[in-house]
Amino acid sequence: MKSNTKLSMTYLIAIIFLFSSCSLITDSNKSNQTKQITNKSMSLNPNSKKDTAVFGAGCFWCVEAVFQRLKGVDTIQSGYTGGTVTNPTYQEVCTGKTGHAEVARIVFDPTVISYEQLLEVFWTTHDPTTLNQQGADKGTQYRSAIFYLNDDQKNIADKSKMDIAPKIWDGAIVTEITPLGEFYVAEDYHQNYYNENSEQSYCKFVINPKLDKFRKKFKDLIKPE
Repeated sequence: MKSNTKLSMTYLIAIIFLFSSCSLITDSNKSNQTKQITNKSMSLNPNSKKDTAVFGAGCFWCVEAVFQRLKGVDTIQSGYTGGTVTNPTYQEVCTGKTGHAEVARIVFDPTVISYEQLLEVFWTTHDPTTLNQQGADKGTQYRSAIFYLNDDQKNIADKSKMDIAPKIWDGAIVTEITPLGEFYVAEDYHQNYYNENSEQSYCKFVINPKLDKFRKKFKDLIKPE
């Protein structure tokens, strides 16, 4: 994992598919607007066992596909956060001008899987040394980022960035660790994307290899399939 590899032709084909899907979204899709969720509305019942993590690690299709396979993960929503535009659309975020990152909001049971374990999966399944880029996906919307909900998460993330990430990757870790602001749920067609579109080129040539590596390293944490 520490060595850099050349992009394969199939990967490039998959990226062309991704860019095309962004540009071909028509005005009719705009009726499927993003939904704003504030920190207050994301706060969980204090008696609940559930907790929430928000990560940006490139395309949110990839992040969702990985984390929804972990034991203890309840629900995942793909969305946008970290920018200045209210209720951004996918088309707007694709321009890289909104300041938002593509992220996954992960609701999990900390009695089954810890925040620290989620972070290890996060560090392992994307490259945190490339600024505003994952493979051929380039732009601030693809930046590596941890959006923490409280001081405990911030402290755990800071420690993990210093202690765990450098054991996995050579080079400086450029992942931003920042408080979560407004979170906007992405359009419906982005939700559960890999599971519903596994035959698409991007899923086959980008997400599948990522899942293969993930399964080999974290087999004890994966839900039965």
